Amino acid sequence: MTFTVDKRQFLGLVAGAGAALAVRPARAAATTIRSAVLKTGTVNWEMNVIRHHGLDAKHGFALDLIEVANNEATRIALQAGEVDLITSDWLLVARERGEGTDLTFVPFSSSVGSIMVPGDSPIKTLGDLKGKSIGVAGGPLDKNWLLLQGMAARDFGIDLAKDSSPSFGAPPLLSEKLETGELDAALLFWNFCARLEPKGFRYLIGGEDAAIAMGATGPISAVGYTFTETWANANLDVARGFVAASREAKEIMKTSDAEWDRLRPEMQGAKEDAAFIALRDRFREGIPTRPIGEEERDAAVIFKVLADLGGEKLVGKATTFPDGTYWNELPRA
Repeated sequence: MTFTVDKRQFLGLVAGAGAALAVRPARAAATTIRSAVLKTGTVNWEMNVIRHHGLDAKHGFALDLIEVANNEATRIALQAGEVDLITSDWLLVARERGEGTDLTFVPFSSSVGSIMVPGDSPIKTLGDLKGKSIGVAGGPLDKNWLLLQGMAARDFGIDLAKDSSPSFGAPPLLSEKLETGELDAALLFWNFCARLEPKGFRYLIGGEDAAIAMGATGPISAVGYTFTETWANANLDVARGFVAASREAKEIMKTSDAEWDRLRPEMQGAKEDAAFIALRDRFREGIPTRPIGEEERDAAVIFKVLADLGGEKLVGKATTFPDGTYWNELPRA
């Protein structure tokens, strides 16, 4: 793998961030899967369901969750061998495979970020963002931001990076600035968008809309479970068992309102009923349902678009979507 921080740096990073590794004793099972998670990450909801219903034991493994400070720490943990599995963006996996690593990806969610505006805003299209202030979570090379820039240039003849006033920052800060009127619009992660819905804010356009406008035929799983093929090949039954447990958990979450009532205390920002319902419903909408083969084909199309928009800084050395980005053990049909 190409990450450059060694094991000692990883431990120092986590400790310095005030998020010491809280490794729980593994429950009796054939093999333990160690997964790095963020304390407030939405993947924790599915992990909770897996453990609560004993789906890990059912499928021959014990799920051990290790809390870390941020997404970079999850990647460093995987590189350092401290964990077996993390969640990450498919684009990161594709980029790393282009650099020669054996990272691979299993879809978790197709929920992506969207541009939010106040309910009474005169902004109705991407073209209306000309001259407006817009907060962007994820940085200038965020794939949704790049896709939206490409769509704005093609459909409205504007360069959002130059013709609007973008500012980059953490989602909580940008969400707050949108609420106080300091921003005209904000491109936020899906869960922050869901929390704004009950407050009267509305969706302008999302990353999924932009991807479809730029050539995809349906939703692509933005985030997925990520691990190395080396680990998966050495623990094939366990890796397959995790995928099966994940699918069972998703089915419970898709069909059972009672399960969400149980999860509610673990859901950040779900104190108000309207926010809770929005988070639940948007999570459900993001549960992947498309055949893997279709997703792969669309991901290849969008990878090419992103390579044209962001260049090597975004996609690395790969000139085409690398084979194996989606785990080869997944059924394609």
